[in-house]
Parts: sequence; structure tokens; C-alpha cells
Amino acid sequence: MRETMPQTPIFSSMLGSSCSGQVQPDMGERCVDPVYQDGNLVSGSLEALIERLVPTMDYYPDRTYIFTFLLSSRVFIHPHELLAKVGQICIKQKQQLETGTEAEKAKLKSFAAKIIQLLKEWTETFPYDFQDEKSMKELKEIAHRITQCDEENGTVKKIISQMTQNLLMALSARSQYQEIREKFRQPVTDKGTILKTKPQSTQKDILSVCCDPLILAQQLTYIELERVSNIYPEDLMQIVSHMDSLDNHKCRSDVTKTYNLEAYDNWFNCLSMLVATEICRVVKKKQRTRMVEFFIDVARECFNIGNFNSMMAIISGMNLSPVARLKKTWSKVKTAKFDVLEHHMDPSSNFCNYRTALQGAAQRSQTANSSREKIVIPVFNLFIKDIYFLHKIHTNRLPNGQINFKKFWEISRQIHDFLTWKQVECPFEKDKKIQSYLLTAPIYSEEALFIASFESEGPENHMEKDSWKTLRTTLLNRA
Repeated sequence: MRETMPQTPIFSSMLGSSCSGQVQPDMGERCVDPVYQDGNLVSGSLEALIERLVPTMDYYPDRTYIFTFLLSSRVFIHPHELLAKVGQICIKQKQQLETGTEAEKAKLKSFAAKIIQLLKEWTETFPYDFQDEKSMKELKEIAHRITQCDEENGTVKKIISQMTQNLLMALSARSQYQEIREKFRQPVTDKGTILKTKPQSTQKDILSVCCDPLILAQQLTYIELERVSNIYPEDLMQIVSHMDSLDNHKCRSDVTKTYNLEAYDNWFNCLSMLVATEICRVVKKKQRTRMVEFFIDVARECFNIGNFNSMMAIISGMNLSPVARLKKTWSKVKTAKFDVLEHHMDPSSNFCNYRTALQGAAQRSQTANSSREKIVIPVFNLFIKDIYFLHKIHTNRLPNGQINFKKFWEISRQIHDFLTWKQVECPFEKDKKIQSYLLTAPIYSEEALFIASFESEGPENHMEKDSWKTLRTTLLNRA
């Protein structure tokens, strides 16, 4: 029987704020498996890490390790294969306790309770691991053996039954959401109605639906939280498991697991295009100036809320060429507030200003008493790039063949932070009218944006004149 292993510290005390580098065990440690540094697990063989996952009479893995290992293990082994290995270890431990004495029977029940707890944490945190028949078969096999540990009063059987029922409900809910999304699945350029001609004068604009920047920012936040709620840790881990690695031949990609990421990324692009459309479609300069200032105020309110993703999308929309080139319009805009926003999103030094603001929002969230203060919605593209970067600069395995678990601690920490933020309940009431406009309002194609932009303010240089000439020729050929 194993001795009690060192417990894993919580994420905030691991590794500082970033992964400091690859772990290189000393020559004398080459035969140690797994390897600890300052009480922290930093590397190990897959077999040793799996063994550390499975409880014994004297040991139960802390939740941080369970989450990190189950999240990262898919890079090296299929969930159903991992379940099979866990089942084999359970059988061996169960056999050691089956001596028939009352004392051993009590130990057997205690061991069974720990295994059930592990399975509960697994099925609740990563239900998608059990979507295929092989995984469900392995789960049922383990459950059957554990049930035998408490056949007298059937308590174990009832708990397992409830766990399985909850798992099936979670899988069903996710499947239904996926089916709904698939019905509306379109490339971003086809979202909504693509306008290629001037809209009717009677057509609504955003100001006719909502003229209060704070309320619009709140509704954007509602949409953001609703969308991130459908992104799961295994979705995010696909960023790593899709990459080439020593074990990539074992890890087949699952398109359905990346669709939620694509859908959320498309929302960002659509919001940027909607902002550009709302500005470029306005014919009169005074009203167009008002529209620009309105979106600047909306972006500022998003920043104050902690909704950095919508804020970045709005800024991106205003920085698109058809909007940015409207010099006469921008000359009338009070740009001081916009300059502050752009300072926060300055890409220099790896978006240092944004990261400082994000860290401030995260700290506020940790000590907050109200849901409003708990909101943290990071710029999703940058969040994904951070995980990608961590994966690229650190190898999955060390030169001695062990898994570089220090790398996965850091990836897991970042994903865990995201999961904490996405669980915040939105404190704002849904306004169906505003949200319907945001999600279904017509948007211009890139070509239509340039046409509207040139019609509002004519081309000023040779490059713009050539572009405008090409666009008009295209329009005439279509007529």
C-alpha cells in the first residue's frame, strides 16, 4: 500500500504568475518517479501520475491535482483508456482488502467511498469524457466492482445510480445545445443579413433601440456570460491536444469540442462588424460623430464592468479601415476617452496595460460581495494565445521521458481561472429587444463598409481612389 503522498498547493501558490521554464531534474533524480521540487509535483511517467490519481485507504488526491491531471491527461491517453487503467488499479487495491475480517470490510467501504468521490468529481467536471460507449462501459465496470464493497445496505449503489443519472443529464443538455447551435452554424461573413446597398431611411439603428451606453454594455455582458457558459475545460484543452506532440498519434481531434470556441470567436467578429456597420451607414456627419462617441462610451462602460472582450471588439470595429479613414468625422469626436481605451488595449509589451487591468479585475472579483464586482470576461483571443504560447515554448515531455507536469500546472491554472469567471451569475436582467438587435441586426460585408465609407467621405489619396474605382466597377458589373 502506498504512503500518503505530498498534497498539491493551490494554484495561486504554484509557480508565481507564469511558468518559469522547463523542469530539468538533476542526474540523481533521473530514476525518481514522480519528481517533486519543494513539495510540488513537477514531472513523472504517465503510469506514476495515474497511480497518484487513484485513492488508497490512506490517501485521496487533492482537487487541484485531480483537475489538472484529468484535464492534461487527454494529451497522452484517451479518457476510456485512462478509465480502464484506473479500474485495474482499483481491482488490485480491492483484492488486498478482501480478507473477510470486519476491520477489512470497514476499510473496503472507506476505499469504495473514495473511489466514488473521484468518479463524481470526474463526471461532474469533465462529463464529455463519457460521451462514447467505451468510456461508459469502463465507468460501469468500475461502478459494478465498487458496488460489491457495500452489498449489504446498498448505499454505494444508490450514490452511483444518482451520479450516473446526473452524468446522463449533463450529456443530454450539452448535446441539445450543440444541436441548436448547429442549426444556426454559419461562417461569420454570413451572420445576419449582409447589406451591400444603402439601408432604408426608416431602418432602425442601435441608438433607436438603446441610447444608454451603460445599459448596452450590460446587455453585451449578458450575451458574453451566456456564451462563455457553454465553453468547457476540455474545449480549451483542444488547443493543446490538436498540436503536434510526441503523443499526438494517440489523440484524435474532436471537431465538436472546438465548435464552442469558434462560435465565441465569431461573436467577437460579428460585434466588431456591427459597430463598423452602425457607424458607416450613418449618412450625416453630425449623427455619425454621435454614433462614434456612443460606442466609445459603451466600450468604457464595458471596461468598468470587467467585460474586456466586448470592449476589445468595439475598439476593433472602430479601428477597421472603413471607419478609421473617416477623418472629418473623427475630427469632430472628443477622442480623449477613446485614447484612454486604446491605451488599455495597447499591444506593446504583450498587452501589458490590458494584463494589468485584467489582474485588477481578477483581484476585485476574488474579494467581491456582489455579482457585479465579480465579473471578469477576458479578451478571449488573447486568452487562447496565452495557452497556445505556453504549449509551444514548453515540451510535453522532458529529456528523461517523463511528462513535464509543471507545464500543465500552469495551463491548468489559467483554464481554472477562466472557469471561475465564467460561473459568475449575470446580475443584469435580459432585455430581449436590445439583445435581439445585437444578435440579428444586419451587418455590412467588408466591401459594403468601404462603399458606405467612401460615399460619406470621398477618397483622399491615390490608393483610396483606386479602391473606390474598383468598387464602383464591381457594382456596375453586378447591376
